[in-house]
Amino acid sequence: MNAKELKDRFTGYIFDKIDLEVETESLLGFAKACGETHPRFTDPAHPDFQAVPNYPTRIHGTRGLPKDFPIDMHRCFDAGKAVTVHAPVRPGDRIQGRSEIADIYEKTGRSGTMLFIVHRMNFYNQDDTHLATVDWRLVQREFD
Repeated sequence: MNAKELKDRFTGYIFDKIDLEVETESLLGFAKACGETHPRFTDPAHPDFQAVPNYPTRIHGTRGLPKDFPIDMHRCFDAGKAVTVHAPVRPGDRIQGRSEIADIYEKTGRSGTMLFIVHRMNFYNQDDTHLATVDWRLVQREFD
């Protein structure tokens, strides 16, 4: 299957959902692990206490790819994450993460043809406010 066929088959629908409640301790622990020092992220008494912007990257669904996605994970590597913050994540938020494949494309370089898969998770709170979008790029080397 080529990149266009994969894109036509596997993009355009949500293939996984995860629900969780955000706890103060989780926000504090993640901020500390990131080396954050601003009170807005480290002091629950701060009037604008919230998660650090990259907090949603710690949340993973139950599936990394749609069922029956034809990929050899042994030939893959993580090509990074991009986070777009739309609204703050706060303690007590009930978050739902919704996974989809946002894009699939090929690139050819010195090491040959590679397949790029963009796994997107959109995060919403209990009011259906869009909190963040996390795009994770997965690359399969020697794609043919």
